[in-house]
Amino acid sequence: MSEPVLSVKNLVVEFPSRNAVFRAVDGVSFEIMPGEILGVVGESGAGKSMTGSAVIGLIDRPGHIAGGEIRLQGERIDDLPEEIKAKLRGKRIGMVFQDPLTSLNPLYTIGRQLVETIRTHLPLSEEQARRRAIDLLAEAGIPKAAERIDSYPHQFSGGMRQRVVIALALAGEPELVIADEPTSALDVSVQAQIIKVLKKLCASRGAAVMLITHDMGVIAQTADRMVVMHRGKIVETGTVADIIRRPREPYTIKLIDSIPTILRKPGEAFPPAVAANDDSAFVRIKGLVRDFEFAMAPFARLRGKTETFRAVDDVSFSIPKGKTFGLVGESGSGKSTCAKMIVGLLPPTAGQIFVDGHDVWAGALGRRQRRRSVQMIFQDPYASLNPRWRVKDIIAEPIRALGLSRNRGEIEARVAELLEKVRLDPAAMRKFPHEFSGGQRQRIAIARTLSSQPEFIVCDEPTSALDVSVQAQVLDLMSALQEEFGLTYLLISHNLAVVRQMSSNVGVLHNGVLVENGPVDEIFENPRADYTRKLLDAVPDISKVA
Repeated sequence: MSEPVLSVKNLVVEFPSRNAVFRAVDGVSFEIMPGEILGVVGESGAGKSMTGSAVIGLIDRPGHIAGGEIRLQGERIDDLPEEIKAKLRGKRIGMVFQDPLTSLNPLYTIGRQLVETIRTHLPLSEEQARRRAIDLLAEAGIPKAAERIDSYPHQFSGGMRQRVVIALALAGEPELVIADEPTSALDVSVQAQIIKVLKKLCASRGAAVMLITHDMGVIAQTADRMVVMHRGKIVETGTVADIIRRPREPYTIKLIDSIPTILRKPGEAFPPAVAANDDSAFVRIKGLVRDFEFAMAPFARLRGKTETFRAVDDVSFSIPKGKTFGLVGESGSGKSTCAKMIVGLLPPTAGQIFVDGHDVWAGALGRRQRRRSVQMIFQDPYASLNPRWRVKDIIAEPIRALGLSRNRGEIEARVAELLEKVRLDPAAMRKFPHEFSGGQRQRIAIARTLSSQPEFIVCDEPTSALDVSVQAQVLDLMSALQEEFGLTYLLISHNLAVVRQMSSNVGVLHNGVLVENGPVDEIFENPRADYTRKLLDAVPDISKVA
């Protein structure tokens, strides 16, 4: 029998503080064989990512490995000097992080970053490394890789950036790839492509993959075996089919039951559908267009030689007050560009946006209406919260900026009330964002959004970075707040199950064009457009597990 690529035995990771020691990983043991994908699942804070960080040697101080051992191809690596560990990273162990921007230098083209990584680990010339970089980008699903190689990270959508990061992880031909939530920010069709890339990597190169994810559907379609973690320990391990079909532990059963589905269950009530385009609706989007100018070659802009790319092309839809409109589509389809125009972060090239009868881009009245009535919940709560501010100041900032209150005691009482609304202890206002889990940070972001007393909220992938049980809690919270305050939502998500659960109507974007728009049940049950059918077919589903 062949030797495991990765062997972890009785791993313990601790974080000492002034008063106690927190054990983030507690006696974890597992192996990954050549060509095998091991799925690691569990709630936020379960110890999944910390286990991956321990394997690759990236635990933030004062955290440290307090016990156990880690072996790569039989060689112990957890006790190696840091300079030797650093040489393993990239060459023998590749890493795909959840947020691609943490792995990419915004000042360098992706080609330069790939070539530099390849030449660090492989004996290739500049020209050979560039050819390999183009092949890696193509393998990861980047269209026109030879043309896009000289682009910068900001010129790619989120899904495209994640493909670049996967290409970087494969650059040194590693024996082990640790993929930490590699598909959580991707739409379903791109997710399906990334899954194929990971499986192809295992099959063609015999590499082992440690797939850390909260998405049980991805595990079902990708992994060979899985471990379920809870509070730093492994509570269940086995084949994917055994655990999904016959879970033994109550925690595993709860996780599986939390997974939303795009299938309509008998007797299940969905939000009532509304007219697709209603001129009396609270939010009306009419003929929205956004063009971007870009230069294909260096210094071309200085010579006046630019090309125009139409990211959003004549998009129209409406949302009645107190309802939710879901907007879905692939990465790069124009969803987030629409969101930025609607909330005032990006001016439209053409078209109009009406909220409560006011054109939010026309005159001072429209801008004031937008600033007060329109707010946004971002995909990554940590990136949208100032890490140097306490929660109290983060939530209070819109209250002060909009002049809703100047009284310190009144503001503090309002912050406490908002924290209770999002089901957090008011004492949380004294802490900083890094002291909370991902799900708690998203609740803080929702509390800040509510502090300006908005009527319309644009939710851009509000649960994509959350595990399924926390996702269910946040969605329940959003529904309760909508009912209590009469909020109107635009829900942008690549998770079609979430859109079906929350929305009355749905619009499907493809290459900037709204190809379908109508009642969510009608479009999910009887899609008219081929593109919509492709999206629905690509949804990971635990019922498909062999």
